Amino acid sequence: MLKARAALDQLKAYQPPLGDRTGLRMDFNENTVGCSPRVLERLRTIGPDGLARYPERAPVEAIVASHLTLGADEMLLTNGTDEAIHLLCQTYLEPGTEALIVVPTYSMYEIYAAATGANVISIPAGEEFGFPVEPVLGRISDRTRLIAIANPNNPTGVVVSPSQLLRIAAAAPHAAVLIDEAYFEFCGETVLPAFRQFPNLFVSRTFSKVYGLAGLRIGVLAGDPEQMTTVRRVGSPYSVNAVALACLPEALADQKYIQAYVEEVLQGRQQLEQQLRLWGTKYWPSRANFVLFRVGEHSQRFLSAMRQRGILVRDRSSDHGCAGCVRITLGSTAHNARLFAALAEIFAQIGWGEKAKA
Repeated sequence: MLKARAALDQLKAYQPPLGDRTGLRMDFNENTVGCSPRVLERLRTIGPDGLARYPERAPVEAIVASHLTLGADEMLLTNGTDEAIHLLCQTYLEPGTEALIVVPTYSMYEIYAAATGANVISIPAGEEFGFPVEPVLGRISDRTRLIAIANPNNPTGVVVSPSQLLRIAAAAPHAAVLIDEAYFEFCGETVLPAFRQFPNLFVSRTFSKVYGLAGLRIGVLAGDPEQMTTVRRVGSPYSVNAVALACLPEALADQKYIQAYVEEVLQGRQQLEQQLRLWGTKYWPSRANFVLFRVGEHSQRFLSAMRQRGILVRDRSSDHGCAGCVRITLGSTAHNARLFAALAEIFAQIGWGEKAKA
């Protein structure tokens, strides 16, 4: 009888929200208004020849490398950040090795790492979801081959300082250290240039979030040229599709559009945190395009009430330390205003609105 590898027997499955997702989607940290109009114009020019041929990454990689001030041999376009994580796991992990993650965090780190047969070590975040630098350093061993860190972290929005991240990279020269900067544009802090000092350091970015290209699945992985040569061997030369490659240069060229959207998100994030303080609601200050807060025993009622108003938000109760928590994505000014109005109504219904009026 055909059987899958033993490593898959206990593998957790990623569980995205299923069913009807119509309405204002503030649950997946997507751009709520979509991509630049320049991308849409480019889409209209793609003919049958562009779809019939295998895609070529190199010309677009040169454009992205220039945008990030990298050499073409220092980066690789990937099928979203997920492929970057998968490639590093396939390159450096095997049975008997270990991967370190700090929880709560993006679940695909554990899934891709465990699928290789490696042992995944989950280190709980510190007080107020602070990054536990010393515990992470204390768990590094000669078996450690991967350390994956989301910065800012998802779902908490917490940021780790570059100096702390580089301490970890320096302490584990035998391990690939991935800094996932999917939400970089909303915080502005990066360790991107530091891989030239630390050959074991990798940085990933995505064009799914602020650029509004989640449906096209495209991201970038950067690292030491010698290590990137090895990583390229593991992946398919055609994992990034032709439509994504055609559209990405237009998305990058419209930085005015990106900056305007970022400003709206940051303003909305500040307003949401201010309102949560007025409502006496526990939240965690975020540096990303979302905010995590606790509604406790009201979580299911809260989620249902938001859906009734046509707004989707993400239940994070199953994440480590996040019982009763929800995560809300911020978006355009108009979408944020709709969100705030709904929150005021719902919090009043569950008895939290009076404090906001005081």
